[in-house]
Amino acid sequence: MTIKPLEKILLVIDGLEFGGGERVFVQLAAGLRDRFDISVAATPGGQFEDKIKELGVRFYPIQMNKRLSLRPIHQIRDLILSQNIYLLHSQGARADFFSRIAGRSASLSHILCTVAMPVEGFDVRPLRKRIYRAFDSFTERYVERFIVVSDVLKRTLIEKRGIPVHRIARIYNGIELEQYHPNSEDGKIWKEWEIPQNVHVIGAIGRMVWQKGFEFLIRAIPAIIRVAPELKFIFVGDGPLRKRLKALSEEFRVRDNVIFTGYRNDIKEILSAIDILVVPSLLEGFPMITLEAMAMAKPIIATRIDGITEQITDGINGILVPPKDPVALGRAIIKILNDKKSAKKMG
Repeated sequence: MTIKPLEKILLVIDGLEFGGGERVFVQLAAGLRDRFDISVAATPGGQFEDKIKELGVRFYPIQMNKRLSLRPIHQIRDLILSQNIYLLHSQGARADFFSRIAGRSASLSHILCTVAMPVEGFDVRPLRKRIYRAFDSFTERYVERFIVVSDVLKRTLIEKRGIPVHRIARIYNGIELEQYHPNSEDGKIWKEWEIPQNVHVIGAIGRMVWQKGFEFLIRAIPAIIRVAPELKFIFVGDGPLRKRLKALSEEFRVRDNVIFTGYRNDIKEILSAIDILVVPSLLEGFPMITLEAMAMAKPIIATRIDGITEQITDGINGILVPPKDPVALGRAIIKILNDKKSAKKMG
Protein backbone atom coordinates (compact mmCIF):
# COMPACT_ATOMS: atom_id res chain seq x y z
CA MET A 1 0.00 0.00 0.00
CA THR A 2 1.32 3.43 -0.96
CA ILE A 3 0.91 6.09 1.70
CA LYS A 4 0.33 9.53 0.19
CA PRO A 5 2.58 12.15 1.78
CA LEU A 6 0.90 15.02 3.58
CA GLU A 7 0.49 18.25 1.63
CA LYS A 8 2.94 20.89 2.81
CA ILE A 9 1.65 24.23 4.09
CA LEU A 10 3.82 27.22 4.98
CA LEU A 11 2.39 29.84 7.34
CA VAL A 12 4.13 33.23 7.21
CA ILE A 13 3.50 36.07 9.65
CA ASP A 14 5.51 39.03 10.93
CA GLY A 15 5.49 37.63 14.46
CA LEU A 16 6.90 40.87 15.89
CA GLU A 17 4.42 40.75 18.78
CA PHE A 18 1.97 38.17 20.06
CA GLY A 19 -1.35 39.64 19.01
CA GLY A 20 -4.56 38.29 17.55
CA GLY A 21 -2.99 37.35 14.21
CA GLU A 22 -0.20 35.37 15.85
CA ARG A 23 -2.71 33.65 18.09
CA VAL A 24 -4.80 32.59 15.09
CA PHE A 25 -1.73 31.18 13.35
CA VAL A 26 -0.88 29.16 16.47
CA GLN A 27 -4.45 27.84 16.38
CA LEU A 28 -4.07 26.98 12.68
CA ALA A 29 -0.78 25.19 13.22
CA ALA A 30 -2.25 23.21 16.13
CA GLY A 31 -5.42 22.32 14.24
CA LEU A 32 -3.80 21.35 10.93
CA ARG A 33 -0.62 19.58 12.02
CA ASP A 34 -2.25 16.13 12.10
CA ARG A 35 -3.63 16.46 8.56
CA PHE A 36 -0.91 18.44 6.80
CA ASP A 37 2.83 18.98 6.99
CA ILE A 38 2.96 22.42 8.61
CA SER A 39 5.90 24.84 8.70
CA VAL A 40 5.93 28.39 10.04
CA ALA A 41 8.18 31.32 9.09
CA ALA A 42 8.30 34.50 11.16
CA THR A 43 10.60 37.01 12.81
CA PRO A 44 12.44 35.01 15.49
CA GLY A 45 12.27 35.57 19.22
CA GLY A 46 9.36 36.06 21.53
CA GLN A 47 6.21 34.26 22.50
CA PHE A 48 5.04 33.31 19.01
CA GLU A 49 8.17 31.31 18.21
CA ASP A 50 7.96 29.59 21.60
CA LYS A 51 4.35 28.55 21.09
CA ILE A 52 4.99 27.19 17.59
CA LYS A 53 7.92 25.13 18.80
CA GLU A 54 5.88 23.82 21.73
CA LEU A 55 3.51 22.34 19.14
CA GLY A 56 6.39 20.47 17.54
CA VAL A 57 5.96 22.46 14.32
CA ARG A 58 9.00 23.50 12.29
CA PHE A 59 9.88 27.16 12.73
CA TYR A 60 12.00 29.04 10.18
CA PRO A 61 13.44 32.34 11.46
CA ILE A 62 13.13 35.11 8.89
CA GLN A 63 13.80 38.71 9.88
CA MET A 64 10.89 40.77 8.54
CA ASN A 65 11.43 43.94 10.53
CA LYS A 66 14.37 45.39 8.61
CA ARG A 67 13.59 48.24 6.26
CA LEU A 68 14.64 48.15 2.62
CA SER A 69 15.61 44.49 2.84
CA LEU A 70 14.32 42.10 0.19
CA ARG A 71 16.11 39.14 1.70
CA PRO A 72 12.89 37.68 3.18
CA ILE A 73 11.55 37.26 -0.36
CA HIS A 74 14.51 35.07 -1.31
CA GLN A 75 14.31 33.14 1.95
CA ILE A 76 10.60 32.39 1.57
CA ARG A 77 11.08 31.47 -2.09
CA ASP A 78 13.89 29.08 -1.15
CA LEU A 79 11.63 27.48 1.47
CA ILE A 80 8.84 27.03 -1.06
CA LEU A 81 11.14 25.33 -3.54
CA SER A 82 13.29 23.30 -1.15
CA GLN A 83 10.36 22.05 0.94
CA ASN A 84 8.02 21.53 -2.02
CA ILE A 85 5.36 23.74 -0.44
CA TYR A 86 1.83 23.19 -1.76
CA LEU A 87 0.08 26.17 -0.12
CA LEU A 88 1.37 29.46 1.30
CA HIS A 89 -0.72 31.37 3.85
CA SER A 90 0.35 34.80 5.13
CA GLN A 91 -0.87 37.57 7.41
CA GLY A 92 0.47 41.07 8.09
CA ALA A 93 1.67 43.79 5.71
CA ARG A 94 5.31 42.74 5.51
CA ALA A 95 4.57 39.02 5.50
CA ASP A 96 1.95 39.46 2.79
CA PHE A 97 4.24 41.43 0.49
CA PHE A 98 7.22 39.12 0.92
CA SER A 99 5.10 35.97 0.60
CA ARG A 100 3.16 37.06 -2.46
CA ILE A 101 6.29 38.00 -4.38
CA ALA A 102 8.11 34.86 -3.24
CA GLY A 103 5.17 32.64 -4.11
CA ARG A 104 4.78 34.22 -7.51
CA SER A 105 8.48 33.90 -8.33
CA ALA A 106 8.33 30.24 -7.30
CA SER A 107 5.28 29.66 -9.56
CA LEU A 108 3.17 28.64 -6.57
CA SER A 109 -0.53 28.34 -7.43
CA HIS A 110 -2.04 28.37 -3.95
CA ILE A 111 -1.37 31.64 -2.12
CA LEU A 112 -3.77 32.60 0.69
CA CYS A 113 -3.83 35.76 2.77
CA THR A 114 -5.72 36.56 5.96
CA VAL A 115 -6.83 40.19 6.30
CA ALA A 116 -7.59 41.06 9.93
CA MET A 117 -6.80 44.76 9.54
CA PRO A 118 -6.47 46.55 6.18
CA VAL A 119 -3.36 48.68 5.72
CA GLU A 120 -5.54 51.80 5.86
CA GLY A 121 -5.93 51.14 9.59
CA PHE A 122 -2.24 50.76 10.41
CA ASP A 123 -0.76 53.00 13.09
CA VAL A 124 2.05 54.38 10.90
CA ARG A 125 2.98 57.67 9.28
CA PRO A 126 0.97 58.69 6.16
CA LEU A 127 3.91 58.17 3.79
CA ARG A 128 4.58 54.65 5.05
CA LYS A 129 0.86 53.89 4.88
CA ARG A 130 0.80 54.93 1.22
CA ILE A 131 3.80 52.71 0.55
CA TYR A 132 2.14 49.75 2.27
CA ARG A 133 -1.05 50.35 0.30
CA ALA A 134 0.88 50.51 -3.00
CA PHE A 135 2.70 47.25 -2.25
CA ASP A 136 -0.56 45.63 -1.16
CA SER A 137 -2.39 46.76 -4.29
CA PHE A 138 0.42 45.59 -6.60
CA THR A 139 0.58 42.09 -5.10
CA GLU A 140 -3.15 41.43 -4.55
CA ARG A 141 -3.34 39.84 -8.02
CA TYR A 142 -1.13 36.95 -6.86
CA VAL A 143 -3.50 35.86 -4.07
CA GLU A 144 -5.79 32.94 -4.89
CA ARG A 145 -8.06 33.46 -1.89
CA PHE A 146 -8.41 36.12 0.81
CA ILE A 147 -9.64 35.21 4.28
CA VAL A 148 -11.29 38.06 6.20
CA VAL A 149 -12.38 38.01 9.84
CA SER A 150 -15.55 40.08 9.51
CA ASP A 151 -18.28 40.93 7.01
CA VAL A 152 -17.23 44.58 6.94
CA LEU A 153 -13.74 43.57 5.80
CA LYS A 154 -15.31 41.44 3.10
CA ARG A 155 -17.26 44.46 1.86
CA THR A 156 -14.12 46.58 2.01
CA LEU A 157 -12.21 44.20 -0.26
CA ILE A 158 -15.11 43.98 -2.69
CA GLU A 159 -16.13 47.65 -2.82
CA LYS A 160 -12.84 49.47 -2.28
CA ARG A 161 -10.31 47.00 -3.67
CA GLY A 162 -12.41 45.51 -6.48
CA ILE A 163 -11.63 41.94 -5.45
CA PRO A 164 -14.23 39.46 -6.79
CA VAL A 165 -16.46 37.89 -4.15
CA HIS A 166 -15.44 34.35 -5.15
CA ARG A 167 -11.87 35.12 -4.02
CA ILE A 168 -12.94 36.06 -0.48
CA ALA A 169 -13.95 33.85 2.44
CA ARG A 170 -15.17 35.26 5.76
CA ILE A 171 -14.02 33.17 8.74
CA TYR A 172 -14.56 34.65 12.19
CA ASN A 173 -11.83 34.42 14.82
CA GLY A 174 -12.49 31.90 17.55
CA ILE A 175 -11.22 30.90 20.98
CA GLU A 176 -10.73 27.60 22.81
CA LEU A 177 -13.88 27.55 24.96
CA GLU A 178 -12.79 24.55 26.99
CA GLN A 179 -9.97 26.67 28.48
CA TYR A 180 -12.33 29.26 29.98
CA HIS A 181 -13.97 28.72 33.36
CA PRO A 182 -16.33 31.45 34.60
CA ASN A 183 -16.33 32.17 38.33
CA SER A 184 -12.89 30.61 38.76
CA GLU A 185 -11.27 33.61 40.46
CA ASP A 186 -9.05 32.57 43.38
CA GLY A 187 -8.21 36.05 44.65
CA LYS A 188 -4.66 36.07 43.23
CA ILE A 189 -5.21 39.16 41.06
CA TRP A 190 -6.76 41.16 43.89
CA LYS A 191 -3.89 40.26 46.19
CA GLU A 192 -1.25 41.14 43.60
CA TRP A 193 -2.56 44.68 43.19
CA GLU A 194 -3.82 45.04 46.76
CA ILE A 195 -7.44 45.53 45.74
CA PRO A 196 -10.04 44.81 48.45
CA GLN A 197 -12.43 42.09 47.29
CA ASN A 198 -15.46 44.31 47.84
CA VAL A 199 -14.15 46.87 45.31
CA HIS A 200 -15.44 46.71 41.73
CA VAL A 201 -12.81 46.38 39.00
CA ILE A 202 -13.15 47.61 35.41
CA GLY A 203 -10.79 46.07 32.86
CA ALA A 204 -9.44 47.33 29.54
CA ILE A 205 -7.17 44.88 27.72
CA GLY A 206 -5.13 45.27 24.54
CA ARG A 207 -2.16 46.91 22.88
CA MET A 208 -1.70 50.53 23.86
CA VAL A 209 -2.14 52.05 20.42
CA TRP A 210 -4.54 54.71 19.15
CA GLN A 211 -6.92 52.17 17.62
CA LYS A 212 -7.84 50.86 21.07
CA GLY A 213 -9.18 54.22 22.27
CA PHE A 214 -7.98 53.80 25.87
CA GLU A 215 -7.58 57.54 26.33
CA PHE A 216 -11.36 57.98 26.14
CA LEU A 217 -11.86 55.55 29.00
CA ILE A 218 -9.35 57.52 31.08
CA ARG A 219 -11.22 60.72 30.22
CA ALA A 220 -14.41 59.07 31.49
CA ILE A 221 -12.99 58.09 34.88
CA PRO A 222 -13.34 61.43 36.77
CA ALA A 223 -17.14 61.44 36.35
CA ILE A 224 -17.36 57.73 37.22
CA ILE A 225 -15.40 57.96 40.48
CA ARG A 226 -17.53 60.86 41.66
CA VAL A 227 -20.27 58.22 41.87
CA ALA A 228 -18.06 55.25 42.84
CA PRO A 229 -14.85 56.62 44.38
CA GLU A 230 -13.39 53.20 45.30
CA LEU A 231 -13.63 51.83 41.76
CA LYS A 232 -10.42 50.48 40.18
CA PHE A 233 -9.53 50.47 36.49
CA ILE A 234 -7.00 47.94 35.22
CA PHE A 235 -5.29 48.62 31.88
CA VAL A 236 -3.65 45.42 30.68
CA GLY A 237 -1.11 45.53 27.84
CA ASP A 238 1.81 47.47 26.49
CA GLY A 239 2.59 49.60 23.48
CA PRO A 240 3.80 52.99 22.27
CA LEU A 241 1.07 54.97 24.07
CA ARG A 242 1.63 53.52 27.54
CA LYS A 243 3.58 56.55 28.83
CA ARG A 244 1.05 58.92 27.29
CA LEU A 245 -1.84 57.10 28.96
CA LYS A 246 -0.08 57.16 32.33
CA ALA A 247 0.50 60.89 31.93
CA LEU A 248 -3.17 61.35 31.03
CA SER A 249 -4.23 59.57 34.22
CA GLU A 250 -2.06 62.02 36.18
CA GLU A 251 -3.48 64.96 34.24
CA PHE A 252 -7.06 63.91 35.06
CA ARG A 253 -6.08 63.16 38.69
CA VAL A 254 -7.29 59.57 38.60
CA ARG A 255 -3.92 57.85 39.08
CA ASP A 256 -4.99 56.35 42.42
CA ASN A 257 -7.87 54.55 40.70
CA VAL A 258 -5.84 53.25 37.74
CA ILE A 259 -3.46 50.29 37.49
CA PHE A 260 -1.24 49.78 34.43
CA THR A 261 -0.15 46.15 34.45
CA GLY A 262 2.01 46.00 31.32
CA TYR A 263 1.97 42.86 29.19
CA ARG A 264 0.39 39.83 30.88
CA ASN A 265 -0.04 36.21 29.81
CA ASP A 266 -2.72 35.41 32.41
CA ILE A 267 -5.64 37.08 30.65
CA LYS A 268 -8.14 34.40 31.70
CA GLU A 269 -7.35 35.02 35.37
CA ILE A 270 -7.60 38.79 34.90
CA LEU A 271 -10.96 38.44 33.13
CA SER A 272 -12.18 36.30 35.99
CA ALA A 273 -11.22 39.02 38.49
CA ILE A 274 -12.83 41.99 36.76
CA ASP A 275 -16.50 42.99 36.91
CA ILE A 276 -16.80 44.65 33.48
CA LEU A 277 -14.70 44.62 30.33
CA VAL A 278 -14.55 47.94 28.49
CA VAL A 279 -13.52 47.97 24.81
CA PRO A 280 -13.36 51.67 23.79
CA SER A 281 -11.83 50.91 20.39
CA LEU A 282 -11.86 53.23 17.38
CA LEU A 283 -10.93 50.57 14.83
CA GLU A 284 -11.13 46.76 15.00
CA GLY A 285 -11.22 43.72 12.79
CA PHE A 286 -12.88 41.05 14.95
CA PRO A 287 -11.34 41.35 18.43
CA MET A 288 -10.68 38.24 20.47
CA ILE A 289 -10.79 39.92 23.87
CA THR A 290 -14.56 40.36 23.57
CA LEU A 291 -14.95 36.65 22.81
CA GLU A 292 -12.80 35.82 25.83
CA ALA A 293 -14.88 38.06 28.09
CA MET A 294 -18.06 36.38 26.83
CA ALA A 295 -16.53 32.98 27.57
CA MET A 296 -15.83 34.20 31.12
CA ALA A 297 -19.44 35.43 31.47
CA LYS A 298 -18.50 39.10 31.84
CA PRO A 299 -20.65 42.04 30.76
CA ILE A 300 -19.02 44.14 28.05
CA ILE A 301 -19.18 47.82 27.23
CA ALA A 302 -17.80 48.49 23.76
CA THR A 303 -17.91 51.05 21.00
CA ARG A 304 -20.40 50.75 18.18
CA ILE A 305 -17.91 50.19 15.37
CA ASP A 306 -17.54 47.72 12.52
CA GLY A 307 -16.32 44.32 13.67
CA ILE A 308 -17.58 44.71 17.22
CA THR A 309 -21.19 45.08 16.04
CA GLU A 310 -20.85 41.59 14.52
CA GLN A 311 -20.13 40.26 18.01
CA ILE A 312 -22.26 42.32 20.37
CA THR A 313 -25.96 43.16 20.21
CA ASP A 314 -26.69 46.27 22.25
CA GLY A 315 -28.55 45.44 25.45
CA ILE A 316 -28.37 41.68 24.90
CA ASN A 317 -24.76 40.58 25.47
CA GLY A 318 -23.28 44.01 26.09
CA ILE A 319 -23.75 47.74 25.83
CA LEU A 320 -22.62 49.66 22.75
CA VAL A 321 -21.70 53.35 22.90
CA PRO A 322 -20.43 55.81 20.28
CA PRO A 323 -16.64 55.91 19.81
CA LYS A 324 -14.66 58.83 21.27
CA ASP A 325 -17.45 59.52 23.78
CA PRO A 326 -16.21 59.50 27.42
CA VAL A 327 -19.61 60.66 28.70
CA ALA A 328 -21.43 57.70 27.12
CA LEU A 329 -18.73 55.31 28.39
CA GLY A 330 -19.10 56.64 31.92
CA ARG A 331 -22.89 56.39 31.90
CA ALA A 332 -22.76 52.81 30.61
CA ILE A 333 -20.29 51.75 33.31
CA ILE A 334 -22.39 53.31 36.07
CA LYS A 335 -25.53 51.72 34.63
CA ILE A 336 -24.05 48.21 34.76
CA LEU A 337 -22.61 48.76 38.25
CA ASN A 338 -26.06 49.80 39.50
CA ASP A 339 -27.95 46.98 37.77
CA LYS A 340 -26.40 43.69 38.82
CA LYS A 341 -29.29 41.67 37.38
CA SER A 342 -28.77 43.07 33.87
CA ALA A 343 -25.00 42.72 34.22
CA LYS A 344 -25.33 39.04 35.08
CA LYS A 345 -27.78 38.46 32.22
CA MET A 346 -25.44 40.11 29.71
CA GLY A 347 -22.52 38.07 30.98
